[in-house]
Amino acid sequence: MPELTIHIGGRGFEVSCQEGEETFLQAAAKMLDDEAQVLSDQIGRMPESRMLLMAGLMLADKTAATEEKVQALEAKLVEVEAKLNELRSAPLPEPERIEVAVVPPSVTDTLAELAARAEALASVVEEKKAP
Repeated sequence: MPELTIHIGGRGFEVSCQEGEETFLQAAAKMLDDEAQVLSDQIGRMPESRMLLMAGLMLADKTAATEEKVQALEAKLVEVEAKLNELRSAPLPEPERIEVAVVPPSVTDTLAELAARAEALASVVEEKKAP
């Protein structure tokens, strides 16, 4: 079982942990040390047991707030998943019918005839214009 020296509030503590948990223990000790440093900066020196108690309580308070946020987010996730499932299971909307205007053949024939007349007139004008 590995033994480590962790530092909290400027004090060293010998602790043991399971094999492979050294990194987690050091991370937890750093969190506790950060809280102890805040206390030390605000209050100054205090007995070791009081410093550890207060730092632990501060971490517990942060943990409780985080757990509340996680629970709220999990509840919101359940709502969103329910809405998503509802939308997925809802029948598809009826296709929208769109009518496109169709130009009657008589109009296209008339336009073609007008275009032919305009071209014929343009030819006549060009012939008269040419010397």
